[in-house]
Amino acid sequence: MKLTVLVDNNTLIDRYLLGEPGLAFLLQEGDRRVLFDCGYSRVLCHNAERLGIDLCDLDTVVLSHGHLDHTWGLAHLTSLYTERATENRPTPHPVLVAHPEALAPKCTAAGLPTGTLLSREVLAEYMTVRLSAAPVPLTDRLLFLGEIPRVTDFETVPTEDRRRQTPAGLVPDTLPDDTALAYRGADGLVIITGCAHAGIANTVIQARKLTGETRVAAIIGGLHLLDPAPARLAATVDFLRQAGVAALYPCHCTSLAAKIALGQAAPVHDVGVGLVLQLD
Repeated sequence: MKLTVLVDNNTLIDRYLLGEPGLAFLLQEGDRRVLFDCGYSRVLCHNAERLGIDLCDLDTVVLSHGHLDHTWGLAHLTSLYTERATENRPTPHPVLVAHPEALAPKCTAAGLPTGTLLSREVLAEYMTVRLSAAPVPLTDRLLFLGEIPRVTDFETVPTEDRRRQTPAGLVPDTLPDDTALAYRGADGLVIITGCAHAGIANTVIQARKLTGETRVAAIIGGLHLLDPAPARLAATVDFLRQAGVAALYPCHCTSLAAKIALGQAAPVHDVGVGLVLQLD
């Protein structure tokens, strides 16, 4: 499988691409093309064009969760599809895979919107929307993990400043929509995360359970370790070390201090827009 970083906080030197506090990866597995998250702005489309990647050639779009830095780029992607249609050129109709709560309105405690810009109804004009809390196979080897059970005692989701709209009104948002992908490679699992709000340990546990594969060849993506409590960071490092993770590619919402600490568990590699990984 080939993974290309299209959106991240960082960029690689000498590529002259744009960065932003968001995330998007293009995954190419066989003849399947999967866009994992969409970033925050036009940066997704800009970087794809600079890299010679046609976003009108996608089979699947996956959302790791419903926050703005992973979903607002959808507005620019659908604009691209509209432009293509007005030019009477072939337009795609990919499948959008996400947890049912990923498209629910979200906001801060003060009411500032933090969720998706586009409703399910609007997205359905451009994509086949498949919302699932259960795992969804994307290819023979690439799996959408669905809702991730919270089983560790050290990975908690703060809800003080998070709200999610439900039929009963606003509720504290524990981010049940947070999910990830697992790719079954020759050397074990490659786990691909957006922010890992559910906890990277919980995510690894779920990936192992669903695939039956215990080896973890690599983890790439945001780990939501911007300013973790020392006890949580230490427990995370210990878990990843015991899990035998072979390589770490932390990015997006992972601080430098956390990356340094994670180096105690496995080799940590640099990530930025333009990075291409051959994961097999």
